[in-house]
Amino acid sequence: MTLFTASRGRSATLHPERSRRSTHNRPLHYLICGLIALVMLVPLAFMFAGAFKPNADVLADGDNWRALIPLHPTLDNFSSAWERSNFGRLLLNSLVVCGATVGLGLIVNSMFGYALARLRWTGRNVVLAAVVALIIIPFEALAIPLLLMMTELGWLDTYQAQIVPFIANPFFIYLFYSFFLALPRELEEAARVDGAGPLRTFRSVIVPLSKPAYASVAILSFLTTWGQLLWPVMATRSEDVRPLPVGMAVFQTLPPLQWGDIMAFATMMTVPTLVVFLIFQRAFVQGVAAQAVKE
Repeated sequence: MTLFTASRGRSATLHPERSRRSTHNRPLHYLICGLIALVMLVPLAFMFAGAFKPNADVLADGDNWRALIPLHPTLDNFSSAWERSNFGRLLLNSLVVCGATVGLGLIVNSMFGYALARLRWTGRNVVLAAVVALIIIPFEALAIPLLLMMTELGWLDTYQAQIVPFIANPFFIYLFYSFFLALPRELEEAARVDGAGPLRTFRSVIVPLSKPAYASVAILSFLTTWGQLLWPVMATRSEDVRPLPVGMAVFQTLPPLQWGDIMAFATMMTVPTLVVFLIFQRAFVQGVAAQAVKE
């Protein structure tokens, strides 16, 4: 830390004009970031406000400042959306699919990434190249063959059709791989001296040091799975296993069209993602920062 501080001090001494210019530009940077955040938050604020408004006021106030403030707040939209859409069942389906996909994915992808980063075995470089190549293949190119495979297995309209194909993810494998490469090998060598094998070394040494990577993958995997629409539309037929995104698409077509109910449905669907992000926010930022410093 002392060396880093001294280095920054020398850099500021050697480049005083650059340091002053950075200080002068800081308010402009804050202003630009604030405007970008405002643009991104306004739709959310409109959705949250609309969820608490009477149905007649949601679009009537859409062209003025009242669009962001519920002047006559009500909770009727939430109860109506919950009952009309069978929201409880849809929520349970999404929680089951997301929980299984994220939990099993963390185990499989991290172990795969560790095997690529730390272990030496025949064909390792070929597998690593295949993982990198798979990252750039869009899911749409695999959807039809995957659907045919699920049909042959008899898995259509089941939870496993929404979980099993998405446990292993090449992007998450590579993220773990790149994170594990930055860890010091001395810790693993010390574990081997104590008699630990690869699995125990991974569980007792690598996993505790990789919480930022696990948090980053958990958030990204949850967001991807929670908002997935194309595959559930193709692989599900009944409400018993249908997740929230498909349920919302169907709910928007149900008569009568009630925008307050739709806003309430969207709000209830958004809240879990905000909760997950807030829980893992610190570790997620640490993981992003660690990757940036390594690069």
